[in-house]
Amino acid sequence: MKLSGLMHRANQELPGVTGIARVDRRTSDLLRRLSPGDVAVLDHLDIDRRTAEALVAAEVAGVVNASPSISGRFPNLGPELLIEAGVPLIDGIGAVALRRIKEGTKLRLLDGVVLAGGRELARGVEQTADSVAEAMIEAKAGMAAQLEAFSANTIEFLRRERSLILDGVGVPELYVPMKDRQVLVVAGGPGHAPELRALRRYVREHRPVLVGVEAGADLLFDAGLVPDVVVGDPDGIGTATLKAASEVVVPAQTDGHAPGLGRIQDLGIGAVTFPASGNAEDLALLLAEAHGASLVVTVGLRAGLREFLDRGNCGSTPSTFLTRLKLGGKLVDGEAVATLHRDRVSAGVLALLVLAAVVVMFAALTVSGVGPAYADLAADNWNSLLDRLKELQS
Repeated sequence: MKLSGLMHRANQELPGVTGIARVDRRTSDLLRRLSPGDVAVLDHLDIDRRTAEALVAAEVAGVVNASPSISGRFPNLGPELLIEAGVPLIDGIGAVALRRIKEGTKLRLLDGVVLAGGRELARGVEQTADSVAEAMIEAKAGMAAQLEAFSANTIEFLRRERSLILDGVGVPELYVPMKDRQVLVVAGGPGHAPELRALRRYVREHRPVLVGVEAGADLLFDAGLVPDVVVGDPDGIGTATLKAASEVVVPAQTDGHAPGLGRIQDLGIGAVTFPASGNAEDLALLLAEAHGASLVVTVGLRAGLREFLDRGNCGSTPSTFLTRLKLGGKLVDGEAVATLHRDRVSAGVLALLVLAAVVVMFAALTVSGVGPAYADLAADNWNSLLDRLKELQS
């Protein structure tokens, strides 16, 4: 066997996880450059749910963090999600070690150590399900302080964006009609595809306006549903999805700068900007509310207490909270809608039951000698009915 073959085999047999290093202190920039199998090297204190979902969706081989992924200030959701997805997480390697790891280096992660060609570049703490669970218990003690900060941030946000939240000032006009229609808003995430599949019957029956938020737009497109409106940074959305959508809304900063607008222009796609400080998910909900939607069903937009306290939503948490207050009873979680559609019996099923009864009665009147022949006919009709019911329930 050639020497190169022996080396390749030896590399394959080495313990740990290997991948090419992608290094950036700015997490948002790093997420755009990741490819499957890369090792994400970042400096992100208290990894939040949205960042973790993006890392899992990018199919990274591992994550190396210069800062603590759980500082203990509050129970952030990201590390738990990474561990559940089987992504190794090495924590707290420090800023000096972060500078030592170069972009494009082939790394091997093993027992909290970051190696390159057998040389140790950094050492930290490898998180496990148990260590994350313990840290989360301790972090719950910081929830009171976070709630106080949340209250102060909410008041400040309302001062800054009160015309948008209260009166809809600044919401762009859309060609897609939403008035008195139901709207389905889908956000991206590794666990949201099954939730969207569970809403197939709802989509067939009600034909809602389909709004995809960033990766959620690709989720709709991959499910065979063309989004009517796409909201979010175009740099994180597939070209085919952007071209298929009826309208594209690009969030812009309050100074008018809209990241990703250059890509839209290069593709020759028309788009409108939405200047606001809220995140793309909140802007999608405000679009639906301002344009008169009768009901807004969401996939992947949960906002319980843990999500509100999650650091990734820290800047936009007031926006998320006030947006949901604004929509009120119009806002419904997709899981609840899927459960209602799964449990109820549709008009089509009732019609089939009536038809089956008519068929059986007709057979009773026309078949001579009610015995085995009638029993077989009734059984055949009943089996056909059951098969049809299963089709309708799928």
